[in-house]
Order: sequence, then structure tokens, then C-alpha cells
Amino acid sequence: MQIVGYVTAAGDADYASLLVATDGDVEAVPLTRGTDLAYSLGDRRCAGTLTGEGHRPCDASEAPYCPSHTGRWPCARCTGDCDLPLESCREEHAVYLAAFAPATFKVGVTRSWRLRERLREQGADRAAHLRTVADGRVARQVEAEIAADVGDSVRVPTKVEGLHRSVDTGAWADLLAGFEVLDTFEFAYGLDLTDRPVRETMATGEVRGTKGRVLVLARGGSTYAVDMRDLVGYEVREGESDRRLQSSLGAFE
Repeated sequence: MQIVGYVTAAGDADYASLLVATDGDVEAVPLTRGTDLAYSLGDRRCAGTLTGEGHRPCDASEAPYCPSHTGRWPCARCTGDCDLPLESCREEHAVYLAAFAPATFKVGVTRSWRLRERLREQGADRAAHLRTVADGRVARQVEAEIAADVGDSVRVPTKVEGLHRSVDTGAWADLLAGFEVLDTFEFAYGLDLTDRPVRETMATGEVRGTKGRVLVLARGGSTYAVDMRDLVGYEVREGESDRRLQSSLGAFE
């Protein structure tokens, strides 16, 4: 068995899932709160590719994907100096600000119809819809201007740092005061954490929930935050891992 992908709890998905492949067949393992996850991690290699018919494995040692299975998204670093290379670029886009507790902010763009889904994919705590524009090129131009002051990315370790905290409402209000805001959003993920989880790469424990691509597991009186992308490519076997783990602060209360 191999972990070959994941699905976040966004859009039509009520809960996140790990995608586990066995001999070409793919099973979506639900990550609902209270679920006991019990996989031991083995070797890691390229996760291959998913098709409409199942999973095609790859023996390359690069993980999570080898060069042959690494997609090149043309919009990744686009600042609006483009010829609208994708059909989706011609759709109406939204420009937004996202907040991650306690006080990390970013600007972003997405197709208007999937704004709420995109925010939940990222694990945003709060967000503000700033503008609706005709296409992705205009959206990227606006994003680049705002990013010069706000920034346009937030790394997963930074998100984990604030998993147990709330958004600094004063800092968020100060940021929004400089913009015309069309709409605002607040998101709850039900993690109910009092201490910061320990960052780990593991697939054993009781699921506390997910926030974007971060999976929170409880095990042995401690809580752990797992970047689900870091699991992709691992060969797994059923059964709890017996690897010794660092304990979180909550384990000593």
C-alpha cells in the first residue's frame, strides 16, 4: 500500500481523506474526528499518478513526485504579465486577503465561484473578499501590487504555530482598514486545541480534525500536526507505528 494523495475538507467534501493505493486501486480513507488512524510508514518514493481508472505507480526514488510526475502550473508565480495560458484564466476571479492565527496575512486570487473552497483549502481562519475582476491576468496584477506590502504566501509551519490560537482581531481590523472590502468570512475547524501540537510525519493516532492540509492527531496524551503532503509517497502497512515521539506540552498537565 502507498499513500498517493489527499483531499482537503473543502467544497463538496465534508471531511478530508488520505488516498491509499493498493495494486492500482485507490481507497479514500476518511479523516473524520474520532477516527482511529493506524498506518506504519515505510519507504518513500514517487507517488506516481492518479487517473480515472485508478493509480499508476512509479519506482523513482524522488518523493513525493519525480520530475516526470511533477506538474508545472503556469500560474504559480504569475504577476499578470501573461497571455492567459489556461482556459480557467479567462473566468471571473476574486482577489482576497486571508488571515492565519494569530497575525499572519496574505493576499491571493482564485476563480470567483470557488472563493470559499479555496480559503478552506488553505486553512484560513478569516478572510476578506476585496475585488472581483474579469480574468486571472487582472487578478494577478492586483495581487502583485498588494503582495508588495502584505505578502502572498504562508508556509505550513507558520500555520501550525497558530493552530491553538485565535486571530488577533485588532491586527486584522487594522489591515482591512486600508482596503474596500466586499465581504468577510470566518471559518471554524473544530480542533479545540489548548496547546500547540508537535509537528510530526506520522499516520497513527486519533483524528482530531484537519485544517487545510494539516492533519491533527492525538496519541499518548499528546497532539501532533501532520502536513498531509509530507505523507504522500510513503509505503504503509496497517498497524500502529511504534516509533518514539516527542510529547506535547499538554501531556504534562
